[in-house]
Amino acid sequence: MKLEEGWVPIVLSSSLEAATSTGVVVDGRELVVWRDNSGEAHVWEDRCPHRGMRLSFGFVRGDHIACLYHGWQYDGAGQCRHIPAHPSLDVPSTIKVPTYLSQERYGVIWATTSADALMPDVASAGEITPVRSLYVDRPAKSVRAMLEQAGLECPSETLGVLSLNADPLLVGIQTISPVKTALHVVILGTPAVYAGARQKHYATWAANLRFSLEHAAEVA
Repeated sequence: MKLEEGWVPIVLSSSLEAATSTGVVVDGRELVVWRDNSGEAHVWEDRCPHRGMRLSFGFVRGDHIACLYHGWQYDGAGQCRHIPAHPSLDVPSTIKVPTYLSQERYGVIWATTSADALMPDVASAGEITPVRSLYVDRPAKSVRAMLEQAGLECPSETLGVLSLNADPLLVGIQTISPVKTALHVVILGTPAVYAGARQKHYATWAANLRFSLEHAAEVA
């Protein structure tokens, strides 16, 4: 799914700590995901308007993210607020990073460009236990078809629920490119029950799943 078409899962919430950033790709589009010191997550185009440096290489200070190249700082709305080489400059409002709508749900950070997009609904979702993200060298449509054969129930193109040993797993499906897919896996259950040995068990399961998906025959 493209960002214009609906909510796309892009990273596990647990993998992005406060005051950190990371780069992701959705359907060939490079994004930076960063979390300010208050814990709010932001999703933007991964490019500083100055010289095009990836903002995911930069650093977070409070509620700003700064470009690694020349230190230009941007607030949570994407507006440039400080240029170190010109500290007294009233920065023009036109210097702004394109931003995306973002939301955290089911232990995953999601993004879209559509203000009308509806978040996929999982009625049984409560507390979650993160497992891991995995990256599969196979198209998203093919990956989803194979998972559906294995029992995945998909309330949307980007989300599925799979029951293993009576444990409900949620799988977010992200298109990276026409031939590469990311799967973001969490357990729909409290960490008081699932953290530790069972969490590690499903992390191993996920790694084996990636191998199986990449080497399985195409679903007719």
